[in-house]
Amino acid sequence: MAQIELRLSSKVQKETKMCEVLIRFFQGTKFNTRAKSGIFISPEYFEYYIDRAKTEKNDVKVPANLATVTQEKADKNNYVLRQSGLIVIKQRLETPDVKYHREQANRLDELKKTIIETYESNRDENVTSEWLQLVCDKFVNPDKFIVRAKEQKSFYVLAEEYIAKRKISYAHAKVFRVLMREVARFEGYLRAKEPGYQNFVFDINTVTRKDIENFIEYLRHEYSLSQENPDLYKQLLTEYPASVTKGNCKLEDRGENTVIKAAKRLKSLFLWFYEEEYTRNRPFDGINIGTEKVGTPYYITIEERNTIAETDLAAAYDAMSEEDRKGISKIHLPEYGVQRDIFIFQCFVGCRVGDLLNLTPGNIVDGILTYTPHKTKDNGDQAVQARVPLHPKAMELVKKYEGVSKQGMLFPFISAQKYNDSIKKVFKMAGITRNVIIRNARTGENELVPIDTVASSHLARRTFIGNAYFKVSDPNLIGKMSGHVDGSRAFKRYRNIEDETLKSVIDLIG
Repeated sequence: MAQIELRLSSKVQKETKMCEVLIRFFQGTKFNTRAKSGIFISPEYFEYYIDRAKTEKNDVKVPANLATVTQEKADKNNYVLRQSGLIVIKQRLETPDVKYHREQANRLDELKKTIIETYESNRDENVTSEWLQLVCDKFVNPDKFIVRAKEQKSFYVLAEEYIAKRKISYAHAKVFRVLMREVARFEGYLRAKEPGYQNFVFDINTVTRKDIENFIEYLRHEYSLSQENPDLYKQLLTEYPASVTKGNCKLEDRGENTVIKAAKRLKSLFLWFYEEEYTRNRPFDGINIGTEKVGTPYYITIEERNTIAETDLAAAYDAMSEEDRKGISKIHLPEYGVQRDIFIFQCFVGCRVGDLLNLTPGNIVDGILTYTPHKTKDNGDQAVQARVPLHPKAMELVKKYEGVSKQGMLFPFISAQKYNDSIKKVFKMAGITRNVIIRNARTGENELVPIDTVASSHLARRTFIGNAYFKVSDPNLIGKMSGHVDGSRAFKRYRNIEDETLKSVIDLIG
C-alpha cells in the first residue's frame, strides 16, 4: 500500500522563519519518490514522524513544550488538535498564527488525499519524483496549469508556430521539422512497444523529465530499434503522424553530438512554450544535456586556395587516371568551374553557406560586404552585422558573375548539396588531396582521411577564419567579419592550432 510521509526542509526563510514541508510518497521497493509541497509552516508547529534527535540533526529547533506533548495529554486537556503532523493549540481567541497553521494542516490533508487519488486513478502511470512534484505543483498553484481552450494545441502545431513567430530561416526550420518527426516516431514507438504507454501523447503540459530523458536515450538507439522492428518503422517513417511526415526518410546511426543538438532544440522549444504561457511545465529542469565535442578545425592554406582558383579544370581532368575520374563528369566541367569560383569567394569572406546563397549586389557598398548572419537571429542571440572589406580577387569574381543569376543573387548558386559535391570534385582535380585528422561524428574517434573527401562549403568559412587568425589572432576583429557573436567559443579551437604550430617551431630549433 502506498504511503506518504511529511518532513520539514532544513532551510528556513529569512523573513517568515518558516520551512517548506517535504513529501515522501513510497510503496515498498516499487517506488520511493520525493517532492516539495509548496506549503510553508513554522518549525514549532510541526511534529515529525522521526524522533527528536534526528529532527535536531536537520538544524530545526523544536520547542520542548510542544515536542513532548503527547496525544493522550492533548485529548485529556482538550487544548491540542493534531492534524497532518501539525500541533495546533486550541485557544479561546484564535491568533492569526494559529489560524494560518490550522489552514495549512487542512491543505496538507487535502494534498495527501490528492496524491493518493491521482495515483489510484492510473496505476500504470510512471511514478517518479517529477510526477509527484507535478501533482504537488498543480495542487498548490492550479491557476498556472490552466491552459485556455484556444491555446490547447499539439506539440507539432506549437513547434510550427515557433518556427513562424521566431522567423526561423528555411534551412534552420528544416532541422526543427526533423526534430518533430523524431518526437513523432518516439511517441509511436512507445505506444506500440512499451507496456503502459498505449495512450502516450507527447503533450507539452504532461510530459515529464523522465519522458525527456527517455527521448534522448531513444535518439541514441533509434537506428538499432529500426533494425529490430522493420515493419513498425516502415509505418512510422511513412505515416506517423501525417501532419509532420512528408514522404519517406532514411534513418542513420546518430553520433552523440547529433543527439545533443536535438536535445538542445527541444529544450529551446519548451522554454518558448513556457515564455509564451502555453504551459507551466518545465520538463528540462535538472537535465544536463552536455555539450558537443568537436575536433581541431582543418582548413586549406592560402597557397592551396590559390591553386584551386587557378587550376585549369579541363586540363586537370584530361591528366587524371580513369580511376580518379570516377564520379566526375566531363560535360559538367563548366558547372564545376562556377561552383569553384563561388567557393573561392566564400574563402575570402567567410560567411556560412546559408547566408552566401542569399547575398545580392545590394549587400556590397563601397567595396564592403555587409549582411546579418541568419544563425545568430535564429538562435535568439543578439543580431550582429558582419562587415567584410572585399579583396580585389573577390571583387573580380563579383564582376565576373554580375547579372548572371536570374534571381538577382550575387552568384548563380545551385543547391547546397550539389555545391558541396562540386567542391569535392574540384579539390580532387586540383590535386588538393592531403590527409587531415577529423573527428568521426558517430564514434567520436579521430580518423585520417583525404581532405577532398570531406571538403565542403564550411571548409571555406574555416579557411577564411583560420588564415585570418594566423595574421591577427584577434577573435573579436575576425568575428566582425565572420559574423560570430562576441565571446564565441569557435576561436578557441583555432588557438589550439596556433599552439601546435608554435610547438613545431620550437622542435625545429631544438
